[in-house]
Amino acid sequence: MKKLIQFLLVLTLCSCKVQEIKVTPKKQTIEGFIANLKDSQNKEIMVVAHRGDWRNAPENSLQAIQNCIDMGVDMVEIDVRKTKDGVLVLMHDKTINRTTNGKGKVSELTYKELQKFYLVNGLNKKTAHKVPTLEEALKLAKGKILVNLDKSYNIFAECYEVIKKTKTQSQVLVKGAKTRQNVEAEFGDYLDDILFMPIVKLSSDNAYEVVNDYLKNWPPVAIEFSIRNNLEPMIDQFDRVRKSGSSVWVNSIGNDDEQAALNPKIYNWYIYNNVDIIQTDRPQLLLNYLRKKGYHY
Repeated sequence: MKKLIQFLLVLTLCSCKVQEIKVTPKKQTIEGFIANLKDSQNKEIMVVAHRGDWRNAPENSLQAIQNCIDMGVDMVEIDVRKTKDGVLVLMHDKTINRTTNGKGKVSELTYKELQKFYLVNGLNKKTAHKVPTLEEALKLAKGKILVNLDKSYNIFAECYEVIKKTKTQSQVLVKGAKTRQNVEAEFGDYLDDILFMPIVKLSSDNAYEVVNDYLKNWPPVAIEFSIRNNLEPMIDQFDRVRKSGSSVWVNSIGNDDEQAALNPKIYNWYIYNNVDIIQTDRPQLLLNYLRKKGYHY
């Protein structure tokens, strides 16, 4: 009886000790990020910060990128537009009305004119941050975090020159809602140097055909699936996509992220459905949850 009591006491102490263990993120290198991106079959789930850490800094700002680097985000998604005088800057909208204290179309403003204005925060208050150039963003990200360029497909020739100048080819991911044939015809000159990811809307009639053609002829590093609801066809085939060599990217931005603020278990849907890249508006929350579950370093 005495030995049994001692055994139970030890078991209780061990149990308490296990409960006190905290998940501490490991230091990751850019080489590790790249290797993880190219491995569609490992257990790690990558976190992509939508427009950077925009809840704590203006979206598409250098500070929003730096925050992501500091918290250990795998990839930051940024938007690229071209000014009147041909400078590539970070801006989601066609105009600067929503994200700065100025007004006007990016395409109708010179870079010098754009620099007269300041980025605003989520409360529409002016901050000390200016609209950054793509070059500034890539220099900041170099060797620290992967970068997904959105809204860049049609101006990629100019983007590529900046990528080459900053020597960040290996860590930049470009995407577009294009078939394999379109990509090879329009983008072929860059495919040896830059990672490309097609976007597939699962509600479209040719979703199966587009995905299967990619997987059969040229499996991209990842495929971004645009999903309207959890009943979309092909969700049950994400495991097949990953086994074919392409990672599965799905966005949690919007309703799922807002629900996760109250109950992060909402992210279990992504884990159970073989998603291994999640783009989120709540990168720290998602990182914490995945680390706790053992799906992030």
